[in-house]
Amino acid sequence: MAMLLWMIPLFFVAINLITIFAFWDDKARAIAGEWRISEARLLGLALMGGSPGALFARRFFRHKTRKEPFATLLLLIAVIQLGLGIGCFLF
Repeated sequence: MAMLLWMIPLFFVAINLITIFAFWDDKARAIAGEWRISEARLLGLALMGGSPGALFARRFFRHKTRKEPFATLLLLIAVIQLGLGIGCFLF
């Protein structure tokens, strides 16, 4: 059980770093006019726990800030995860 608890923060850090990299890569591809990373994949990374990294990357790279419904879905994912996190912490 202790090993599992140790792996949770490691996964959280890893998925957020991967998410930040994916947003950076998608922005670079957009500038270069290349094939892009799908919005579904970016939202999937956020759903897997990378929403803090996704929100950071959106602002830092100024990428997908006005894209709808992407922006709304990303914020919805983040709010639900925050609510679940607070709920798990309180109960």
